[in-house]
Amino acid sequence: MFSYLSHLQCSVCQRHYNADQLHTISPCCSKPLLARYDLSAVARNLTRNEVVRRPASMWRYHELLPVRDEKHVVTLGEGMTPLLAAPRLAPSGLEDKAHLLVKDEGQNPTGSFKARGMAAAVSRAAELQVRGLATPTAGNAGAALAAYAARVGLPAYVAVSQDAPESCIQQTRLYGAEVELISGLITDAGHVASAFAERRNWFNVATLREPYRVEGKKTMGLELAEQLGWRLPAAIIYPAGGGTGVVGMWKAFTELRAMGWLIDARLPKMIIVQAEGCAPLVHAFLHKMQEAEAWPAAEAHTAAAGLRVPSAIGDRLTLQAVYESGGTAISVSDNAMMQMVHLAAQRMGMLIALEAATTIVAYHKLLATHFLEPEDETVLFFTGSGLPEVGKYSL
Repeated sequence: MFSYLSHLQCSVCQRHYNADQLHTISPCCSKPLLARYDLSAVARNLTRNEVVRRPASMWRYHELLPVRDEKHVVTLGEGMTPLLAAPRLAPSGLEDKAHLLVKDEGQNPTGSFKARGMAAAVSRAAELQVRGLATPTAGNAGAALAAYAARVGLPAYVAVSQDAPESCIQQTRLYGAEVELISGLITDAGHVASAFAERRNWFNVATLREPYRVEGKKTMGLELAEQLGWRLPAAIIYPAGGGTGVVGMWKAFTELRAMGWLIDARLPKMIIVQAEGCAPLVHAFLHKMQEAEAWPAAEAHTAAAGLRVPSAIGDRLTLQAVYESGGTAISVSDNAMMQMVHLAAQRMGMLIALEAATTIVAYHKLLATHFLEPEDETVLFFTGSGLPEVGKYSL
């Protein structure tokens, strides 16, 4: 079997739904649906050694991805991004002690981790014979959707905040998608994209409003485990706008553990980072809430467009991963992000997005408070390249 997808499951009440029918959020609870697999069958029929001999893309894990037939895989070579030692990103004086790694998602097609989610979502949507695809975006997701829609030959519509990075808007148009600029935030774009999809009878692939983007993003976790010899680090630091990357990785780790593929059942502390000007998940964590209150739209300000997300449908799942793992949530300033963009460029030769730079800021802060120690193996996820906005990174 190419995929061991068995059913979809409501993330709240656990009700099952047919995975071979198109679904958005669960009809029962209006919350995300999650793809479930026959993990015992995967463990019986697949070995780790077989996986590592496959081509270097995220589709090497196809048994744990939702596409039934290989002919429907839409790929641009996404996945298997490098995991690099990065002790020089540690605070001064700790470089020799720091057990620090970075996973560079900027090397994906279209320049960010969004390529993974859209590869899975577009592939499955095409397999289920959708007429067209729509999404809201703060920038990178729209470019990724447009690229994969072009690859498979489906029409695409993207609603994007008018202050999103111009390079992302231009990419999206260049791939042939219909682009509508929206006054307001990604939440406003979400309403517009949803209405458009309903009007055209197209499929809305807004993050966690369909079950498959998170499946592509979980491959970050699958890859990390493989790259570390089927073990996991002590901590992962991840920039969270909608938080889907954290949801996906936590899902990957629990699936690997259920299959008996991890040599150590201990899972990492999941640490999320947001911008001080828009930090609903951090606020919820600090107040021990299970769901996040929407950040006031008028107060949602940050130069990191991917973090300007005042509310996210995956808030409960993201917070659950942080709580269950013993992780934490932290907010950082735009000024500190910019400083770390320069640090990564000058000490690592890596040009990273502002969103990615939040992870370095958070690492320094967490070492200072001793939540983390230099000896703790920690992985920072650099979720996107800084090339699209290099003109804004003035010296």
